Amino acid sequence: MTAPEIVAVLLTGAAVRLEPLAETHRAELATAADAEEIWRYMPYDGRGMGFDQWFDWSLNLNSENKEAVWAVRDMADGTLVGSTRYLNIAARDRRVEIGGTWYAPVAWGGRVNPACKFALLSHGFETLGLNRIEFKTDARNTRSQAAIAKLGAAREGVFRRHMVLHDGHIRDTVYFSIIREEWPGVKSRLEERLASA
Repeated sequence: MTAPEIVAVLLTGAAVRLEPLAETHRAELATAADAEEIWRYMPYDGRGMGFDQWFDWSLNLNSENKEAVWAVRDMADGTLVGSTRYLNIAARDRRVEIGGTWYAPVAWGGRVNPACKFALLSHGFETLGLNRIEFKTDARNTRSQAAIAKLGAAREGVFRRHMVLHDGHIRDTVYFSIIREEWPGVKSRLEERLASA
């Protein structure tokens, strides 16, 4: 079986459009990224002076097909509200992680995240034929853990002292996953959730 080509392509959903990251996104994403609470649990600080470094690094990974990076557009008003990506890509094993995800606080708690995840999961399982999609988050980030669990992902455990964050904190990381056999049930629940939102 041939390994899928895992690159950023335009993905559209009920509430979002995921656009392959491009230079034209820089200025609007910089505005969306300028909130301290976005980066609290991330390995890097992508606001202010750190934004261009984050953007250039992300754009480079995307152009070299090392990661598949998207800008997230909220279709309610057409604004860019964040970014997400496929990373830790293992095409031969048909596995990716959805991560590096951040949204401007204005998009928190609404339709953007479930719609974004629905688009990425659908593309991963239905178009690319993936076997497994992973998620990880800081053990302190209970809001993110709750959002991942609400998707229907299985909590797999904690990688202790997993990474050093930009502020020097040594992070414990919680891992979750959805496997191919679970996707139909996860898809159904996400469809219901998006329809009622």
